[in-house]
Amino acid sequence: MSSDTSISLSIIVPVHKVQGYIRQCLESILVPDVPNLEVIAVNDASPDGCGAILDEFAERDPRVRVRHLTENVGLGQARNVGLDMATGDYVWFFDSDDYATEGAVRAIHDRLAETRPDVLLFDYARSYWTGKTKRSIINHLFREPPAPDVFRPEDRHSVLELMMTAWNRAIRREFLLEQGLRFSSGYYEDFNVTYPLLMAAERLSLLDRVCYIYRQRRRGAITKTAGKKHFDAFAQYDRVFAFMEKMGPRADQFRPLMFNRMLWHLLVILEREDRVESSEEARFFAEMSHIYHRYKPVDYAVPEDPILARKHRLIEKNDHKGFQKLRATEKAEKKRQKKEKKRKKDKRTLKNSVKARIKTAYYKMQLRRPLEGNVAVYSAYWYRGYSCNPAAIYEAAKDLAPGVRGVWVVKPAGRKNMPQGVDYVVSGSLKYYRLMARAKYFVNNVNFPDEIVKRDGQVHVMTQHGTPLKKMGLDQMEYPVGTSDMDFKALIARSDRWDYLVSSNPLSSEAWDRGFPCNYEMLEIGYPRNDRLVNADAAERARLRAEIGIPEGKTAILYAPTHRDYQRRYTPMFDIGRFLRELGPDHVLLLRAHYFYKLKDLAADMGWPEDRLIDVSQHPTVEDLAIASDALLTDYSSIMFDYANLDRPIVLYVNDLETYTRTRGLNFDLVANAPGAVAMTEDELIDAFTSGAAWDDQAAKARAAFRDRFCPWDDGHAAERAVRRVFLNEPVRTGAHP
Repeated sequence: MSSDTSISLSIIVPVHKVQGYIRQCLESILVPDVPNLEVIAVNDASPDGCGAILDEFAERDPRVRVRHLTENVGLGQARNVGLDMATGDYVWFFDSDDYATEGAVRAIHDRLAETRPDVLLFDYARSYWTGKTKRSIINHLFREPPAPDVFRPEDRHSVLELMMTAWNRAIRREFLLEQGLRFSSGYYEDFNVTYPLLMAAERLSLLDRVCYIYRQRRRGAITKTAGKKHFDAFAQYDRVFAFMEKMGPRADQFRPLMFNRMLWHLLVILEREDRVESSEEARFFAEMSHIYHRYKPVDYAVPEDPILARKHRLIEKNDHKGFQKLRATEKAEKKRQKKEKKRKKDKRTLKNSVKARIKTAYYKMQLRRPLEGNVAVYSAYWYRGYSCNPAAIYEAAKDLAPGVRGVWVVKPAGRKNMPQGVDYVVSGSLKYYRLMARAKYFVNNVNFPDEIVKRDGQVHVMTQHGTPLKKMGLDQMEYPVGTSDMDFKALIARSDRWDYLVSSNPLSSEAWDRGFPCNYEMLEIGYPRNDRLVNADAAERARLRAEIGIPEGKTAILYAPTHRDYQRRYTPMFDIGRFLRELGPDHVLLLRAHYFYKLKDLAADMGWPEDRLIDVSQHPTVEDLAIASDALLTDYSSIMFDYANLDRPIVLYVNDLETYTRTRGLNFDLVANAPGAVAMTEDELIDAFTSGAAWDDQAAKARAAFRDRFCPWDDGHAAERAVRRVFLNEPVRTGAHP
C-alpha cells in the first residue's frame, strides 16, 4: 500500500431529502486512515433533517465542510458549489443516498497517488431494495488488463459505454477546470461533464475494485418521473457534441460510438412508461429525429440487431406512427408471454374453500359500491383491540371531526378490550368485509392484511407503534435471524398503501424513510399515544395505581423488556426473585412481557414473591402502566422513548447487547445515548436501584438529553395534528429538526 501523502482528495456530496441514508453515506467515506481528505457537503435546501445531520458530522469531524443553500438549485448546480469550495488535487462527486465499500476511499487515494491520472475509473455495484447486489458492466474492461499505469487512449472506446454518472470516477481538479466544464441544471446533468472528460483525458487509470454502492431506491431516481424535464437530454447531448467540435480531429474516433450511445439513451427515455408522457411522445420523437440528423457521423453503421436497426431507420425518417406500431407489436408479444405464464400459475393454484369464496365474492361486490366518505377504520396490533396511536387519534377525532364515524376492527378475543360505546366489527365477518371495502379512512399501527384492496379515494394512515431503536423494514434484510420467513416484497407492497406515515422524532423520520421507501407523506407530529403521558396529572396517576393494585407508598418499577428474535419463548434475562429481595419490601415490579409471549401463572411457576410482582402483560393500555409507575426498567423496547416524556428514572439492562445488536441491529449507539443508568450485569442492575443511581443527577442529565433528542415533538397535541391533517385536510405544524 502506498504511503504517499502528497495526494489530496475532495469528496463532494450534494444533499437533498436523504435523511434516511446520509449517515451511512458520510460514515462510509469519513474513514480514519486516508490523509488529506476533505468532505464537502452541500445542503441543497433539504426540507427534512439532513441539515442537522450534516452539522452534527461537521461538529465532530473537522474534515467535513458544510454549505447550506437557502434555495433548491438541483444536483448539478449543487455539485458546482462543492467544486468551487474544493481544495483537493482530485474531486469525487458522491451521491448522498449511496455509500462507499469498506476500504474503497483508501484504495482510490492510493491508486491516484500511484498513477496520477486525469481521471480514475473504478467499479461499482447496484444495491437493490430487495437485498440483491449486482456488479456493474465495468468489469468487462478488466478481462484483458490494460497497461499497468494507465488505460491507453487507443483502448478507451469501451469506457464510453459506461454509465454517464459522475460518481464512479475521481477527477483531477485542475484538469476539470482547464476543460471549462460545469454541471448543468435539469435532468441528465452528469454527461455533459463525464463524457467530455473521458474523451479529453490524456491519462486514464482504472481500479479493478467495487468502490461504490449505487443504491436503487424503491421510490426510484428523480429521472424515473414522467414530465417535460426529460427533454433536457437533448440540450445535454448538444453540449457534449459542442465539446467534441472544440476537440477537432481528436474527437473523430469517438463520434460513431457517442452517436450510438446517445440514440440508445434517448430510446430508453422514450420507451420507459415512467419517463415521457404520452401527449409528449410525438414531440420527443421529432426531437430525436432532429438530433439524429444533426450529429449522424459520416461513417455511421446500422446496428446489427434487426429491431434496433429498424428503430434507427424510423427515427431517421421521423416516422413516429411506424415507431408506435413497432412498439405495440413488442408490447403485445410481452403481454402474451406474461398471460401464458399467469395461466400456468393459476392452473396450479388450489381453489379456496366454499366459505372463503363466498366472502371473497361478497368483498369484491362491495368494492364496486361507492365509498362512504364519513367512515374511518381503526385497528391496532393485528386486530388485538383498542390501544396505541390509533386509539389516541380516534379519541381526538370524536371532538375535532365528529362527522367521521370511527369503527374498530378486532379479533373475536379482542372484543373484551373494547371500551363501552366504541363501535367495532369482528375480523373475517361480512360486516368486516363491507367496512374494509367501503370506508374512506384507515388508521392502523401495523399493516392491514394482504387481501385488503386499497381503492382510489381511500386514505391509509400508518402510525407505527414505537420509535425504531431497532432496525426496521428493509434495514432488517441485513439481520436474517429474525427475518428468515419475512417476505420483504410483500412488506413493501403493503406499505405502498400508506398515504401518511406518523413520525415521532427525527430518528424515526430517518429510519422510516430508509426502511419503507414508499410514496407517503411523513407526518412529523410526535406520537399521538404520548399525549396522555404529557398531559397526565396526579389525580389520574392515583386512580391508575389503585386500579392496577399498586400498594400505597410502594415504589412501582415497570419492567417492559422487548422481544428477542433469537428466543422462541419468554426467558427472564435476570433473576427476578433476587432482584425483588435485594430491593426490599418497599418495591413492586410491574411485569409487562412482550405481546408475542403468552404467559400464565408466571410468578407461581418461577417461585417469585407474588405479593410484590404484578403481571400486567395483558393490561390493555401500556400508557396506564407508564403513568402509574415510578420508574422504568427495559432493554431495547421503544417504550423508553415514550416514558422519557414523564421525566422519571429509566434504567436499561442490556446484558446481551452484543448478541442483540448482531442479530437485530440498532439505529444508534444506545449505551452512549442512554436515557439513564445502564447495567450490563445483574449486580449492576440491582446496584442501579439500591444505590440510588437511577435517581441521581447524572441520570437526570442523561434523561434530559435523551428527551431533547427523541421527544422534541411530543407536546400533548400530536393526535390533534393527525386529525386536522388527515380528516380535515388542514396544514399542520410539523416538527422542526434540531
